Order: sequence, then structure tokens, then C-alpha cells
Amino acid sequence: QVQLVESGGGLVQPGGSLRLSCAVSRNIVNIYAMGWYRQTPGKQRELVARITRADSTNYAESVKGRFTISTDNAKNTVYLQMNSLKPEDTAVYYCNARIYLLGGDSWGQGTQVTVSS
Repeated sequence: QVQLVESGGGLVQPGGSLRLSCAVSRNIVNIYAMGWYRQTPGKQRELVARITRADSTNYAESVKGRFTISTDNAKNTVYLQMNSLKPEDTAVYYCNARIYLLGGDSWGQGTQVTVSS
């Protein structure tokens, strides 16, 4: 089991930026992949960005070129840099740790991101 604590959410105007952080309770180099997901009311949780321990990344089409996922192994922290934010990016963002290739998921409590003028 891994404990994940997100921070950095808030209210931002369209076109603005935010950086989300996820503090991980164990050494992230031993975790298969770390990811950020988001969810809005009435919709399924969707993958935003993911990074594997081999530094392979993938992004949702809607955020490519605007969001960047990264890790700081020394701090056991995962980041999501979000630029050029749009109102449709408004959601609760969740940090995910997939311990193994085929499972072992842990989730954070979520952080609200609201993009509005």
C-alpha cells in the first residue's frame, strides 16, 4: 500500500498555469508507474498523464502540448505542470500509483482544479 497526498489545486483563469504535486510514501523508483487522473461529476475518471519508472510518458490527447508530468526521485514526488488551462480542464485531479504492471493501484484524495474567469 502506498499513501499519496496531492496539493497545488485551486482557481485559475483561462490561459493560466498550475502545478500539482503528489507526495509518495515510498521510493518511487520501485513503483511501476505514476499517473494523474481527473474526474468531473457524472463522468468516469480519465487518465491525464502517466510516467513509468523507465521514464516513458503518455498523455491524454486533450492535454498534449499543455501538460507535463515529471518526477523528483529524491523527494518521492510526482508533478503535473499544467499550462494554457481551459475551462474544460476543471475537475478533481487524482494521483495514482501502479505498483506493478498488472495492478496494485493506490489513489490520493484528490485536489480540485477550477479554470474560470
